[in-house]
Amino acid sequence: METEDAIKKLNALAQETRLEVFRLLARHGEQGLSAGEISEQTTIQPNTLSFHLKELTQAGLIRSERQGRSIIYSLEISGMSSLVHFLTEDCCQGRPELCNPNKGCC
Repeated sequence: METEDAIKKLNALAQETRLEVFRLLARHGEQGLSAGEISEQTTIQPNTLSFHLKELTQAGLIRSERQGRSIIYSLEISGMSSLVHFLTEDCCQGRPELCNPNKGCC
């Protein structure tokens, strides 16, 4: 991952509403949620939510898929994984396995 792409992803997450939506979608995995379900679960107004969903999509952190009359939003696993890898590749003096969240780091 290039630094500019990492900055774009981090910038998208550096906003409270977008981080909340991202974490909600992370809990729902590949199944995802419709915009209406996201709005209900977060109490974010639909017009505001659309803006934040667009930002997360453009950053490559979530994706959308039309299913019938609904658009389902879900986590873009590769986008998230590449960001985590980018952030930890130099961890602990070149030993990223030490940054396993279950072990603790450095």
